[in-house]
Amino acid sequence: MTVASTITATLSRHAGATPDRLAVVCDEHAVSWRELDRAVNRLAGHLAKLVPAGRGVALHLANGPALVLLFLAACRAGREAQILDPSWPADMTRLVIAALSPGIVVSGDAAAVAGAVAASVVDPHGPFDRVADALGADPSCAPIAESDPLTPFYVGFTSGSTGTPKGYRRHHKSWIESFRAGDREFDIGADDVVLAPGSLTHSLFLYGLAHGLHVGATVVLCRQFRPNLVNRLITTQRVSVIYGVPTQLEMLIEAAVHDGMPPVAGVRWILSSGAKWQGRAIAEMRRRFPAASFAEFYGASELSFVTVAKADEDVPPDSVGRPFAGVDLTIRDHLGRCLPPGEAGRVFVASPYLFMEYACGSETPLSRHGDAVSVGDVGILDERGFLRLVGRANRMIVTSGKNVHPEEIERVLEGHPAVLAAGVLGIVDERRGERLVALIRLARGARVASSELIGHARPILPLYKIPRRFAVPPHWPATSSGKTDFDALRRAWDSGACELLP
Repeated sequence: MTVASTITATLSRHAGATPDRLAVVCDEHAVSWRELDRAVNRLAGHLAKLVPAGRGVALHLANGPALVLLFLAACRAGREAQILDPSWPADMTRLVIAALSPGIVVSGDAAAVAGAVAASVVDPHGPFDRVADALGADPSCAPIAESDPLTPFYVGFTSGSTGTPKGYRRHHKSWIESFRAGDREFDIGADDVVLAPGSLTHSLFLYGLAHGLHVGATVVLCRQFRPNLVNRLITTQRVSVIYGVPTQLEMLIEAAVHDGMPPVAGVRWILSSGAKWQGRAIAEMRRRFPAASFAEFYGASELSFVTVAKADEDVPPDSVGRPFAGVDLTIRDHLGRCLPPGEAGRVFVASPYLFMEYACGSETPLSRHGDAVSVGDVGILDERGFLRLVGRANRMIVTSGKNVHPEEIERVLEGHPAVLAAGVLGIVDERRGERLVALIRLARGARVASSELIGHARPILPLYKIPRRFAVPPHWPATSSGKTDFDALRRAWDSGACELLP
């Protein structure tokens, strides 16, 4: 069998083998493998005629059939899909479009792309079979040859609350190689039903879609993440693999408990990424999905897979796991020298899965040492090669002359049963330089005093790492990828909107 070298290279093969089986389900709309392959080829021919080689296809679309088909069609046409977040402010959208200079912009919102060159408007939530007609694609387009594997196929964006988001560019080979690494770990195949319930602007869920289709699985998507709906989809669509970020997985479990839903035996993998799972709901997750294996990824948009931690392996509890196959991890000091096991430094990653370059929005290049790249994470490797993350270099707080990584404190606070999430900030202080303040998200109905949280942290952390002030913001802000929005937390604190705990 020929080894596939592009994201869409296997679609026609799956369409030939199982033409009537469902390929993608998105809420009330679905498309078979035969229909998917035909629609992708028709749209790819259309895009190849409209968009010059080397220019991109900007997709300013909410989750739905149009985004799925146009992403795949751009890949097949040898054009990069530039996936913009429709929740961005209009000015930010215009800045990104101007920086990328795409050959065409497809949007569900005419006002948001007014003035853009070659803008087309489609209904992002319309059925699969109307997308090609809406764009005026020729029904008689001839099949298109697959691209060179080093052709760029995707520009995604890291979350950002101010300025222009950073757009990172990838070629086909980087994801194809990571597909192979994932296949060795999880063995996801054509018999699976893969649920990717988050926004496709988040690379985790786009990856879940692309990999699921690459191996011939059925992929289930949602317009919006609603825990009750997603729980029903898991049952009705007979989902066997679930991708999610920790906050989503906890919300699914909480909703299932609240609704008294019975266990689901068909789920065999739960794959989590985006933050360290704190394990608060592990026992309930095992009751809800008794046959499921659980794994966490550590990675970054620019790096793809870095480490994996499987629940059935002997992983230290504070570790994000061992390197994926093909990943070379080193810990280095500020001079680029490798540090021995047990010492903290910048995490450098060399692998076949790395991104190409920033397409826009980044004035500062990443730190490099030979083929290895660092996104600024600080970590420690143990003697067995397991990685423990200490924090981000750009979040480090200096208090009373000591360097503090807030992530370490946040993990400890999130171990308290009343705390669902924590965000530790450094607040300017004349005597200490910075003092620590912890904003927390409480579990439903929970109450806790500052003294109780200090007592919880005292056996684990030295005194200088324990905040003395705790507060609850009016709501818990999150980025589009489901991570805590620390910039928004700081704005909430600075505005005086947070409620101080006694």
